[in-house]
Amino acid sequence: MSYEHIDVPSEGTKVTYDEDADELDVPDDPIVPILYGDGIGSDVGPATQKVLNTAAEETGHEINWMRVYAGESAVERYDENLPQETVDAMEEYRVSIKGPLTTPVGAGFRSLNVALRKRLDLFANVRPAYCLDGVEEISPVKDPEEMDMIMFRENTEDVYAGIEWEAGTDEVEQVREFVENEMGYDEIIYDGPVGIGVKPITEFGTKRLVREAIDYALESEKHNTVTLVHKGNIMKFTEGQFRDWGYEVAEEEYGDEVITEDTLWEERDGEQPEDAVVVNDRIADNMLQQMLTRTDEYDVLALPNLNGDYLSDSAGAQVGGLGFAPGANFGTGKVLAEPVHGSAPKYEGQDKVNPTAMILSGRLMFDYIGWEDAADLVLEGVNQAVAAKKVTYDFHRQMEGGEKLATSEYAQVVADNIEDLA
Repeated sequence: MSYEHIDVPSEGTKVTYDEDADELDVPDDPIVPILYGDGIGSDVGPATQKVLNTAAEETGHEINWMRVYAGESAVERYDENLPQETVDAMEEYRVSIKGPLTTPVGAGFRSLNVALRKRLDLFANVRPAYCLDGVEEISPVKDPEEMDMIMFRENTEDVYAGIEWEAGTDEVEQVREFVENEMGYDEIIYDGPVGIGVKPITEFGTKRLVREAIDYALESEKHNTVTLVHKGNIMKFTEGQFRDWGYEVAEEEYGDEVITEDTLWEERDGEQPEDAVVVNDRIADNMLQQMLTRTDEYDVLALPNLNGDYLSDSAGAQVGGLGFAPGANFGTGKVLAEPVHGSAPKYEGQDKVNPTAMILSGRLMFDYIGWEDAADLVLEGVNQAVAAKKVTYDFHRQMEGGEKLATSEYAQVVADNIEDLA
């Protein structure tokens, strides 16, 4: 495929997907689209490339980067925020990474990030939360090292794909009339202005998300529970169905590899088999509490979209904040890595902000394509930098005796650590 504003590298090989085997074919020299994004993306993007290049080279690989555009950088080239050829390039080359995007007011998108995920059908937003060495000093909790969770957040449904009608419009009055007169629910809508919204949660979307979470736990050496997090006690036919459909996947598709929490206690007296994953469920507000009080009891969480947003940010706060919060979007044979944080435009171009979240998102990308050695080097390179208190301003201002580094300087320290480790 040819592109108008995207320069395809003259060297490198395309990552391909074998649909029959359900696996990627990843060469040692892949072409990888990278979208710097808006605001601080111009700082954290190049810093991330430096670190990922070093880890790849030290493990016998070579990344051939291909710049793609969305947000402000796309408006300059295409006069639109999300050009189709950016979506096409990420679809064609399968493995991508991006920085933060700002959705301008009146852009026609509820969120550029959400729009990109939906167009690529990246149905699982995967957000790990774990404690790096040295974070204990600045964490707001007593034992942040107990945090080691990975959240599988459904990416395409819930309120992010819902419909809203604005108070005072003809449309909202039509919906009100239908709900009150046709459906007979007049007691739930008070007189006066009202905004109304609906949210979809489907069996298809729920089950493929829960499968992804369970498969991850089965392949993991340290995660052996999957918790379905929902508000099904109140929203019985959306989030309650999420829970029920999740249990259906566990009980009907995995045999003895997966057991429910009820089975664990009723038939095994709480003794978990070494080769099985336990699936349980928790109400979302209770889970927020248990994330603090029983942190070490939870491994993999599977959540509807909004719950996943809230809980992943809360988990990240326990282990350093959004500057250290990585993420990646998984689809069928494709991945788009992206940090959790936003674009922070007031810091754009200052070579100041923390690039760790995007760097560790690159680590997730490496894991996804089977470059475990490179992923391990990225994590340990970051670990050593933070443990040595060689950090950017956001961490430096909270710790004693650290060395404050610019974004580019920090990336160089991490890259140097990787070279020493290899």
